[in-house]
Amino acid sequence: MRTLRYYLVDVFTDRLFGGNPLAVFTDANGISKALMQSIARELNLSETTFVLPAEVPGTDYRLRIFTPASELPMAGHPTVGTAFVLAKNKMITGPLVTFGEGVGRCR
Repeated sequence: MRTLRYYLVDVFTDRLFGGNPLAVFTDANGISKALMQSIARELNLSETTFVLPAEVPGTDYRLRIFTPASELPMAGHPTVGTAFVLAKNKMITGPLVTFGEGVGRCR
C-alpha cells in the first residue's frame, strides 16, 4: 500500500485552529480522481487539494480541488493555502506560482 503524505493547514488566520482548514497533498502523481474524491470525503474538510505536475505551458503545477461531494474548478482559500504549503516546502522557486486549475491559469 502506498503512503500518502499531506499537510493540514489553517488558511486566512494567524492562530492555531482558526481560519479555513485545508488538506494539501503535495505529490498526487498516480492518485485517481475516484481516490481523490474518496480521500476528500474521508477527511471531510471544506476542501482538499492535490498537486500534480504541470500539464499546460506557463504553469508550475496542476491543482485539483475537491470538497467531500465533488471536484471544484477553482476556489480561493485552497489556491492560497496550497501556494503557502509549496513555498514552505521550497517547491516554488520564484516570486510567483501559476497553477493550472479547472478554470485555467491561476496566480
